[in-house]
Amino acid sequence: MSQEMLRIIDAIARDRNIDKESLFVDIEQALVSAARKHFNAEDTEEFSALVDRLNGQIKVFRHGEEIPLAQLGRIPAQTAKQVMIQKFREDERASIYDEFSSRVGELITGTAQRYEGGALVISVGRAEGFMPRSEQIPGEQHQPGERIRCLILDVRDMGHQVKIVLSRAAPEFIRRLFEVEVPEVSERVIEIKALAREPGHRTKVAVSSIDSKVDAVGACVGVRGSRIKNIVDELGGEKIDVVRWNESSQVLIANALRPAEIVEISLCFELGRGTVVVNEDQLSLAIGKRGQNVRLAARLTGWDIDILTPAEFAKGLDILDETLKDIEGVNEEMIDRMAALGLITVFDVEEVGADVLIEHLADFGLTEDKAEQMVQICSEKAKVVAVQQQAEREEAERRKAEEAATRASEPGESQAASILGDFGAVPAAPKSAAHDDDGSGDIMDMLTRRQSESEAATPAEEETAAGDETGDAPHDVAMAQAQGDETAETDEANQQSEGEREIEQSQDETEVARLATGQDSEDEQSETPEDRQ
Repeated sequence: MSQEMLRIIDAIARDRNIDKESLFVDIEQALVSAARKHFNAEDTEEFSALVDRLNGQIKVFRHGEEIPLAQLGRIPAQTAKQVMIQKFREDERASIYDEFSSRVGELITGTAQRYEGGALVISVGRAEGFMPRSEQIPGEQHQPGERIRCLILDVRDMGHQVKIVLSRAAPEFIRRLFEVEVPEVSERVIEIKALAREPGHRTKVAVSSIDSKVDAVGACVGVRGSRIKNIVDELGGEKIDVVRWNESSQVLIANALRPAEIVEISLCFELGRGTVVVNEDQLSLAIGKRGQNVRLAARLTGWDIDILTPAEFAKGLDILDETLKDIEGVNEEMIDRMAALGLITVFDVEEVGADVLIEHLADFGLTEDKAEQMVQICSEKAKVVAVQQQAEREEAERRKAEEAATRASEPGESQAASILGDFGAVPAAPKSAAHDDDGSGDIMDMLTRRQSESEAATPAEEETAAGDETGDAPHDVAMAQAQGDETAETDEANQQSEGEREIEQSQDETEVARLATGQDSEDEQSETPEDRQ
């Protein structure tokens, strides 16, 4: 029995990664608890237990005297069992916490188990990790049994359990993937200096190399994009921009906004803002879809980035110049110095305040009163400019809405083709079996043909009016061309006398009336040629 207990302790220690000595201590504490319960002893009474680590023999003592184990009975044994189970679980939780808390920030591969309230439960060896919805890549859906690579984001001791928080949306996850796929990164030859990410959409990574012979960007991308492709595939197609790092903020901002071509960059260190000037045709490229490119570039560089066209940049400087030039004591040198500091609009002057102006313009003779006056005047002008800009935005949105409504009201090419098809040549009516037998189909063909000729003979103004009612300009043009052709073909028909037209119309009405009465084909076939004459 003693040897069997030792084998069980060895198995538990090995499978659950628990220190064997801790298990022996847990058993001794469980035996002491069982002995106290058996004797209804107070806490002040001295009890002890000893488990031999070599042969597994168990001894329990009370006041230094050994107590026979058989004397304790079944109930104390159950108590000892419950205490041991509780102690083993506590040791296992402590072991799990120690193991995973030391691995925070590392990659781990687990197996998807199930979803619980949006969180994904992942089996990671002898423990379970939780990936909250906020740490999942948007759009990803994992199936039970699927292998998942993720980042150990945090490990928390909740008392009754250890909560292992996993993530695939953290920026650090991208860094670890680069370390796996790019040996130069793991060897610290290439350093990832900054990283900005919008999970599931795009990531920007700024890299630099400590070895001048190693191209940081080329090494990360790989031959024909082989290395970066593996990372993109792991992220489900998320786009990754590898940016060359530079200590110059202006160069770094320009690199981060690529492929947009930059005209000028003005930095305001007081506001932490960079004003980037791009040509009109590069504006949408620099901003990106829904502002994504400039937003990620701002996170990557640590600067607030404003994108302006040359006209907008010049307009801001002109307004600032016109606002300050009438103030006594303010000269062009001061305004140029302010522009060099990145203060290019009245909003910038209002935001930095008088203290900054005094600090940088004191050499030009700027006094405290004059600086406060400049800030006050710029503040008043800023309110006026803000109202004007709001009105311009509303007007632009109104024009945009009107253009969209106009485009929506115009039929597309497919609709125009459908209309032309509807008003084109009248298709011949299909002949039924009954018409083929009694010859009435020929009568309907004749009526259709005469009706078409009658419509072709109508004046062009009637068809033009009909086209106006449809409201379709392409159809009007096509109908006008068709009208010209039909008019040329029916010139001879139009020269018939009025009497002949009345006779034909009378014959048509007679035939229509006869067909409407339901006269069958047998009556027609029973007529003799003399009757028809």
